[in-house]
Amino acid sequence: MALGTLTALPVPAPRVIDRRVAAGAMLLAPLAAVPLAVLAGLVVLAGDALGLPVLAGVGVVVGAVGLASRGLHLDGLADTADGLGASFDRTRALEIMRRGDSGPTGVATLVLVLIIQCGALGGAISAGHGVTAAVAGTLASRWVLALCCTRGVPSARPEGLGATVAGSIRPLWTAATLCAAAGLATLAPGLEWWRGPLAVAAAVLAAGLVLWRCTTRLGGITGDVLGACVEFAAAASWLALAP
Repeated sequence: MALGTLTALPVPAPRVIDRRVAAGAMLLAPLAAVPLAVLAGLVVLAGDALGLPVLAGVGVVVGAVGLASRGLHLDGLADTADGLGASFDRTRALEIMRRGDSGPTGVATLVLVLIIQCGALGGAISAGHGVTAAVAGTLASRWVLALCCTRGVPSARPEGLGATVAGSIRPLWTAATLCAAAGLATLAPGLEWWRGPLAVAAAVLAAGLVLWRCTTRLGGITGDVLGACVEFAAAASWLALAP
């Protein structure tokens, strides 16, 4: 479920999707994102070897990761922005998010977040640790899915991906996996020991703010909200690694 949901890798569909499977898939999200992180790092290396301008190189990185995840999180970001920006009525906002088309608020938010991602990752490349930043940001942004699916976070709808994963992870498991992320981040090559955990903290803070806004405004999470959290977390972690 983790690989099939979060990447474009052709894997068999899970035989059963229940709360236990959903919780495991969200906890395994960073592991499922390893191919995406490797792809991001390799594209940075290729851009450097080919002498591509930094902006062009980071555009390819962000685009490659987006395509390798089937644009799922980018679509979720745009739909969430449209829902939050279009109506103060919760039912109306959820209906707008369900449509799948992108309005002006969604397009503008998508463009702005992608600009921030490219600018921040470009700063990391210019600072000489672009590969590490590309890998770390990609993984950290998927690590926040455990936070989004912690017990106590409701689903905005009775059906859909959000309803399957919402509240499926015990807080202790969330704390454990985020502490593991921070601990592993201290080993990030080419960075001071504290820079990696700072990127993880930035990703968690960004996702937490999106999560808070969506739960108070929409009444819970949806699959689109999860995608928005991932994209904001990626932007925040790359900003933390930009200098």
